[in-house]
Amino acid sequence: MGSAITNRYEFMYLFDCENGNPNGDPDAGNSPRIDPEDMHGLVSDVALKRRVRNYVQTARGNQAPYAIFVEHATNLNRPIVRAHEETPGGLMSGDKGAGKKKVEAARQWMCDNFYDVRTFGAVMSTGPNAGQVRGPVQLDFARSCDPVLPLEMSITRMAVAENVKGAKSSDDYAKWEAEQPEDSLRTMGRKALIPYGLYIAHGFVSAHLAEGIGFSEADLALLWEALLGMYEHDRSASKGHMAVREPIFVFQHVGTDSDPNQRAQQAKLGCAPAHKLFDLVRVEKREDVKSPRSFGDYHVTFRKSGLPKGVRPGFVMWGEGGSAVVHWDDVPESAAQIEVS
Repeated sequence: MGSAITNRYEFMYLFDCENGNPNGDPDAGNSPRIDPEDMHGLVSDVALKRRVRNYVQTARGNQAPYAIFVEHATNLNRPIVRAHEETPGGLMSGDKGAGKKKVEAARQWMCDNFYDVRTFGAVMSTGPNAGQVRGPVQLDFARSCDPVLPLEMSITRMAVAENVKGAKSSDDYAKWEAEQPEDSLRTMGRKALIPYGLYIAHGFVSAHLAEGIGFSEADLALLWEALLGMYEHDRSASKGHMAVREPIFVFQHVGTDSDPNQRAQQAKLGCAPAHKLFDLVRVEKREDVKSPRSFGDYHVTFRKSGLPKGVRPGFVMWGEGGSAVVHWDDVPESAAQIEVS
């Protein structure tokens, strides 16, 4: 995996959803999440991290050191137990809890084997104690650039899923079907969606937190790849057409001091507040557009002239062979709709 990263990063990326539900709210009948005050759409950090996990699991085959700890429909205590089994001293039995040294060994084993643990962190004290990890990579709630319009469409399913009382074979079900009126073998349902929404998400990468758990340059490169491809292998009817729009804007803190040690410290701690870096990217609806329905209805500007000293801009795009490539300092000409000022 290599040594831990030594630079702090912030990143910002755009993704859109067309005729789909980017993130259902279980407290609102799974309708698209919105801010009720201004009707802007929201996508939770949990939903974004899930897509990153799904991509890594698909791309790396769920094998160490890129296995995924938080999988669908699993018991998280199983890999925690294995962490104790695989480290010196084995799994403690009875009521005696594991000591600090044993917990740290299990914690390190989890970091070494699970990509999402050393990326996003995890609480691993739910069974045999493997401690906690504060992940170096954090995401915020994504928010749409403009208000979105949640719709609820009625749909017809031309079949039913009825548990027929007394049926013991497929022939019994066939007999029951033949006896039913045709209209009773259809059901009505509803599907929630938005016609279109362009969302902005922000992320943060801490070199300080990466140092203790081994989040490496290879892990960071996989993160860029996963962010670009997070919706390409996670399609569903409810999500409509979702896509991450290139490029991902990356800000690498490199420092300014002439002394190498001091410059390395600046690169680790950062040379500018995150919000000032995000403000350099402006996403605006085109003047002639009233209701956006595509990414082409927006104009993106990167104000490179306002970049603070000690911060290097990068632009992540797909390269040849399906790999993510970071273009440092200048936006590639192939990046559509990006204007540099």
